[in-house]
Amino acid sequence: MAARQLTHPSVVRSSVEHVLGEPVLVLAGDLDVRSTGELRAAVHDHIHACGTDLISPVVIDISAVRSVDATALKVIAAASRQAQRYGVRVVLRGARPAVRRMLHLTHLIRLIELEREPIPA
Repeated sequence: MAARQLTHPSVVRSSVEHVLGEPVLVLAGDLDVRSTGELRAAVHDHIHACGTDLISPVVIDISAVRSVDATALKVIAAASRQAQRYGVRVVLRGARPAVRRMLHLTHLIRLIELEREPIPA
C-alpha cells in the first residue's frame, strides 16, 4: 500500500509499513483539528485495506506523533467503534504519556484500545 501524502505535510504524515508481516499505519507529526480530514481518510483507508477477516488487530502506530488533541482522538475513536461493528479491533501503538493522559481526560480510553507494552526484564 502506498504512502498517503496528506494536505498538511508539516502537520501530519502517514504511511503503511509491514511489521512482522502485518500492515501498520504509522502516523507522524501533529494530530490536531487541522489534520482531522486527512487523519480520518488515512485511518479508514487502512482499516478497509486490512479487511474484516483479521485475527490480529488493526494497528495504528503513533510513536512519532509530536502532539495530539481531543479532536484527533475522537476521529480514531469513531473509526475504532465502526471497525468493532465488523468484529475488527483497532489498537494504538506507541502512545506517549501525554496522549495517554488526553485519552483519560476525554474518557476516550473507553473507546480506544492501547497496545500493551512489554514489561522490561
